[in-house]
Amino acid sequence: MPYDAHTDPDQLRALLRDTARHDAHAFRALYDATSPKLFGFALRVLHKHELAEEALQDGFVAIWHAAATYQPGLAAPMTWMATIVRNKALDVRRRQGDEGTVEIDAAAFDRDVVEALAATANGPAEAHQCSVDAQALARCMDTLERRHRQAIGLAFFHDLTHGEVAQQLALPLGTVKTWIRRGLDKLKTCLTRGEVA
Repeated sequence: MPYDAHTDPDQLRALLRDTARHDAHAFRALYDATSPKLFGFALRVLHKHELAEEALQDGFVAIWHAAATYQPGLAAPMTWMATIVRNKALDVRRRQGDEGTVEIDAAAFDRDVVEALAATANGPAEAHQCSVDAQALARCMDTLERRHRQAIGLAFFHDLTHGEVAQQLALPLGTVKTWIRRGLDKLKTCLTRGEVA
């Protein structure tokens, strides 16, 4: 199929699906369609062009490798990609000297994603959909126990393996896997039913 740089969520989902099959053409189209918005998002976090470019590059490497894990039922494509880029930007910021344990703050996540995506959306309808999706994900993340939320955040938003999450949290691998599995089940239920704690 020919890829159009002016993509809607359905087109982005198709590009992500093809990217998951290691289709370089689809990945390039995905990059062309979304990188201006995602760069703006990274810039809001980092405030420096060169650092935002680094976060964007890291984010797209992660998107290439993680495309097969994208679940349309959990987030819109731009929300999912923005989450990856946001967390890569936070990684860059930490490397600049802001060390510490990663915490997923649902309120900050909600505010950052909603504001950035709404500010860079093509139009009111897209901005509204991104806002609704981001708020739903953030609210559902907030229903999880703090350490479960942290484990999921490290695994999915920071692209760490389960083993790396276990190492960072100083926990047995089996515990981390159980927390992530249970947390994802709860997130899926929350997003499907529209439950908010």
